Amino acid sequence: MFSKLRFYGGAVIRMQMRRLVAAFLAKTADPRAVQQAVLRDLLALNAGTDFAKRHALHEVRTVADLRQRVPVSDYTYFRPYIERVKQGETSALLGSSNRLLMFALTSGTTADSKFLPITKRFLDDYRRGWSIWSIRAYDDHPTLFLQKIVQLSSDHDQFRTIGGHPCGNISGLATAMQNRLVRTMYSIPAIVSKIRSPEAKYYTAMRFSLANRIAGLLLTANPSTLIQLAKLGDDRKQELIRDIFNGTLSSRVDVSPEVRESLRRQVRRRDRRRAQDLEAIVEKSGHLYPRNYWSGLSLMGVWTGGSAGAYTRGLRTYYGNVPIRDHGLSASEGRMTIPLWDDRPDGILDIASHFFEFIPEEEYGRPNLTALEAHELEEGRNYYILLTTSAGLWRYDIKDVVKCVGWYQSTPLLEFLNKGAHISSITGEKVSESQVVAAVRDAVAAMNVPLSCYTVAPVWGDPPGYRLLAEVGDLPSAEAGEQLAAHVDTGLQALNMEYGEKRRTGRLAPLAYASISPGSWNRFARERQSGLGGSVEQYKHPCLVPDLAFYEAFLSRFSPSETQPESA
Repeated sequence: MFSKLRFYGGAVIRMQMRRLVAAFLAKTADPRAVQQAVLRDLLALNAGTDFAKRHALHEVRTVADLRQRVPVSDYTYFRPYIERVKQGETSALLGSSNRLLMFALTSGTTADSKFLPITKRFLDDYRRGWSIWSIRAYDDHPTLFLQKIVQLSSDHDQFRTIGGHPCGNISGLATAMQNRLVRTMYSIPAIVSKIRSPEAKYYTAMRFSLANRIAGLLLTANPSTLIQLAKLGDDRKQELIRDIFNGTLSSRVDVSPEVRESLRRQVRRRDRRRAQDLEAIVEKSGHLYPRNYWSGLSLMGVWTGGSAGAYTRGLRTYYGNVPIRDHGLSASEGRMTIPLWDDRPDGILDIASHFFEFIPEEEYGRPNLTALEAHELEEGRNYYILLTTSAGLWRYDIKDVVKCVGWYQSTPLLEFLNKGAHISSITGEKVSESQVVAAVRDAVAAMNVPLSCYTVAPVWGDPPGYRLLAEVGDLPSAEAGEQLAAHVDTGLQALNMEYGEKRRTGRLAPLAYASISPGSWNRFARERQSGLGGSVEQYKHPCLVPDLAFYEAFLSRFSPSETQPESA
């Protein structure tokens, strides 16, 4: 009976989702009109708030009016209002009909995290974007209709504010609100998001996913997560196979009694035939890789833009030659693009959800910068993207750099390039230059060593990580450099919870010390100063460089005698 309900209910859901796609694509013919309508709607939605009153938003009639009243700002500008919302004063930032559901957490320690309001309207927009992404993916890969989804989500209710609202991850909220019919499409039970230990969470996810013969869609933002899952499955293959054979969840897995009890009925289903099939794979190949136990995979949905694209080879190694569809440029602040094609890093700007503005990359940071609307972009140019959202953010600088690579009808197709010049993100950790400076300052003070000049740069590897570059002679010894790197690594984990999580789960290697030859910084500075607009008085040494190619290029050009890090 339930299988029939799922079939007919699924058909109805798919028909509704296809209507959403058709409506969205129709809007791409006139992005200017759509965006102006979105702005009017957002002004009405959050009218009467303290933020709106202070900035006289009731007088805004045009985009130019908005720009006169609200500066381009980052989280710091909104923090006082958000702090009041956390206390229960939602009218500081949100309109009376704009119901607050939770706060999404991102970056920093718990005390210093960004708390981003998630409202009912915001969640509806978020889910609509995913519906458009999903039905196009399913229609392009019809085998998915008969397969399961493997998706990891994080807890949306890790703790509560004084005002009583959950704080956590928006993907967890979306998962918690799925109906029974939709949940049958997923391999991993929703309660797994409550597991705190990353290792235990990954193991439990693999315990359920491995038992599934018909996985078709692997869905998670960071491709490093899929690589980590594949490695864990191989490293702990015998334990996982034994659990599947016996209908158990290993007692060695750090899972709370409440979660373990909730999983008890699903865990106790023994599948000895599946266990035997997995054992045969191990005997034949020596490994337990997804490309062998999920031979019918149809699609992977992960980030492919920016540094995330470097994971493609690793994904192919573990999962085989499976089509990849970009996850879409999205963050806790909002969804920005909806990709509709495989093996491309770009997507259509989500013009129906937020109001967007763009700053040409070369103008970023100037006092009288140019701000453009979506229809004013030029193909081939790079821009910083600004968001005005239903969750109370106005002209918010998310510090993402995107490239306009073309058009869908009249709406831009955008490809994510990187976080801004002062932010580095290999696996989603979003390390800022200020965090690097603080971690190095504390480490230098703790060790009582001098360090006049340094740069931290990302490097590719298995797993990737960062190097702390310092000249020979600036530190007492190579051993001191290694100790300093360890101190800085610990400091970054404390300052940035996402960096800490990536380190604990093995997606980032420990920060390593790399010595460079004396005079390297002078040679580097002279070249920077000799460029267009460069000058001695305006030169600022970069303490963090987000470019993955920087490390090797720097060694070959400015420090050719030093080619290896002191520690790995």
